[in-house]
Amino acid sequence: MTSPTSRRAMPATDEAARLAPEQWRAREARHHERTDSLLADHLRRRSAGVAHPVEDFLFSYYSHKPAHLRRWHPGPGTVLLDAPPERTRERWHREVRTCDAEPPGAVLDTGAFLERRGPTVEFVAALLRATNSRPAHLGCFGLHEWAMVYRLGPEDVRHASVPLRLGAEGTDRVVDTHTIRCSHYDAYRFFTPEAHGRNRLRPTREGQPEQEQPGCLHAGMDVYKWAYKLAPAVPGELVLDSFELARDIRALDMRASPYELRAYGYDPVPIETPEGKAAYIEAQRGFTERAKGLRERLLRVCDALLGTAPHNAVRPEPGAA
Repeated sequence: MTSPTSRRAMPATDEAARLAPEQWRAREARHHERTDSLLADHLRRRSAGVAHPVEDFLFSYYSHKPAHLRRWHPGPGTVLLDAPPERTRERWHREVRTCDAEPPGAVLDTGAFLERRGPTVEFVAALLRATNSRPAHLGCFGLHEWAMVYRLGPEDVRHASVPLRLGAEGTDRVVDTHTIRCSHYDAYRFFTPEAHGRNRLRPTREGQPEQEQPGCLHAGMDVYKWAYKLAPAVPGELVLDSFELARDIRALDMRASPYELRAYGYDPVPIETPEGKAAYIEAQRGFTERAKGLRERLLRVCDALLGTAPHNAVRPEPGAA
């Protein structure tokens, strides 16, 4: 519900950035165009009732709706001059007057936002900072997807309409002959009962800040989750950059999985072979660096919200390109 202060003009701080109508509308338009391009195939499939075993994950596991992803926000401390009334009526926004020579504008009400979302901001900042401070462990080879179908009957496999590339026995053999070191709780919790005991680690929800590491592809995808969970305090461009990273990682995740996805345009990364392992690690290095940069940008947003000193650069991960 909109707070009373959001309904009347309030003075802006001297530090507030000001965007003229032509500036912020141009940024908003670019955001809409980019979002529409990224979502076109998904929305077309959804309208036709067609499932997709790779990309639907971005809208089922992650709860951010396409319409919400399309909304653009400038981030904390930026005044949108001459904003329409609906902008100031949005949740956690208020009207401000920067000076008599300029029209009123809309700005994020950081006080109201932190009153409700402060603990979430603090948790996200602590998790991202801890993750980026650690060395990246590469070479998990996406075995979590194999552990999710280990010793299951064909009717129990999550993507039952998609064949297993090596068949059930071949898939189980890959799990039996590899060491699994999955550190991500939200991947580990979907392991089959028989696969749980094969994981060298025991990730938990409570231990996530101590266990998350930057080489984990699921941790990289989750930067998108942390970005949209802090909306509208996060600039729309950053949310969309995080979405693109999650989309690209998801493609590798499934290309390296036991599923046969060539019918959907995805060539396999056969992690059961030396060549496949090398290709996986090379891609994993690139995603680790992209995720690191996005975490740093999101940390700057968290620090701005919490009023802390500028975030210092984190240590580089040894072995990351």
